[in-house]
Amino acid sequence: MSSHHIVREKQEPALYIHCLGNFDEEYLGQLLEWSPSLIVSSSEFEKVLSLGLKVDIVVNPIESHSFQENTRLINTGNNDMISVLDYLITEGYPAVNLIDGSAEFHTLQNYIPQINIVVFTETQKAYAIKSGFKVWKPSGTIFNVFGAMEFAHTNLLTIKEGEFEVAHDGFVEFTFSFPYLFVSETL
Repeated sequence: MSSHHIVREKQEPALYIHCLGNFDEEYLGQLLEWSPSLIVSSSEFEKVLSLGLKVDIVVNPIESHSFQENTRLINTGNNDMISVLDYLITEGYPAVNLIDGSAEFHTLQNYIPQINIVVFTETQKAYAIKSGFKVWKPSGTIFNVFGAMEFAHTNLLTIKEGEFEVAHDGFVEFTFSFPYLFVSETL
């Protein structure tokens, strides 16, 4: 089997770097593996550039920056994250991986029906799931659940309110009666 893959534009999630902080470069490399559209906030542009990355889009750019050839500039004057999500939805992207300092779902929850969002922080991978979500995880994996809603689960031990540990290698499943549940895993 060939190791070469043809990836159509917008087939893979876009990658938006809102706040890179001390995000692990190995994880960053994994997110960049399939050459997603790379979008950065202007405050992170120089740092991302110093990593040798080709930036596709800069949000609310600062005039003093020197931009790479073919880099699109989006001037909105609005909140960068909201502007990026609006742009991605308008452009038909089905998903985005977002790197930020924290996973603030209250800002993102209105976008969940329109685009699949996975938020990466230095220590967590957070995302919204639908009832019936099932995933294989090794024993000891930690899940955090946001919100005080009731839900059922399999193969999880409660550590404390909102924090669960996978009991044994195998599938974990979440079921509930509301549209979405926000969960995170420790990286």
